[in-house]
Amino acid sequence: MADRLKGKTALIVGAGQTPGETIGNGRAMSILFAREGAQVLCVDRVAERAEETAAMIVAEGGQATAFTANVTKADDVAVMIEEAKARLGRIDILVNNVGVGGGDGPAHRVEEAAFDRILSVNLKGMWLTIKAAIPTMREQGGGAIVNISSLAGIAGGNQVAYEVSKAAVNRLTTSVAQSNAAKGVRCNAIMPGLMDTPMAVAGIAQASGQEQEAVRAARNARVPLGGKMGNAWDTAYAALFLASDEAGFITGAILPVDGGMGSRIG
Repeated sequence: MADRLKGKTALIVGAGQTPGETIGNGRAMSILFAREGAQVLCVDRVAERAEETAAMIVAEGGQATAFTANVTKADDVAVMIEEAKARLGRIDILVNNVGVGGGDGPAHRVEEAAFDRILSVNLKGMWLTIKAAIPTMREQGGGAIVNISSLAGIAGGNQVAYEVSKAAVNRLTTSVAQSNAAKGVRCNAIMPGLMDTPMAVAGIAQASGQEQEAVRAARNARVPLGGKMGNAWDTAYAALFLASDEAGFITGAILPVDGGMGSRIG
């Protein structure tokens, strides 16, 4: 194991993943952070998914435990933070990786229930988690928050709820960065572009009735850098940097990890 996060503790929310052929962002970040020396609390709304990630880390010789929480519920979040402090001693790193998009569509087609659900998970859940964690980070003299946003926050047009939620995550990130900088708490976000993750590829294939390879080929063709999607490890390494002391003078940044798609859009 390396030591870029040696001695650090990390609370990773959304550490499980939906079933699929590849690895998801939350699981990749959890594994990588542990490999770099962090003690990790893997949180997911589905207990088995969090436990599976934690078991993978322990099998490699890392330190991890699992916890179940629904971040749209303030009481769940409060218990999660107390559990993190009890198990980890402190919260050096918080990663917010919870997000959904099912049932979305253009503004004139999306149903109100789907809109509310997506905003509740993607935005409210992230805010509740940050709100609950920040007092601990301020009291301990600092911390690093990494929010997983999306390129959809600045480009798109056919997923109004998801796009609005991720645009709001970007502004939430900069607001939190400004209001907590004096206390040593950094807050940054990552905007993944087209990624070969279970939520993206398997989810689209299932919803559209296409084969996964057809979905991959279509998505690959849209990426400027090498004509190929990124993967969860690309997101994980970006998160590792932002969470580490190497990024100690970086806060309020919105980092694209998108193979050049964002720059092409402008």
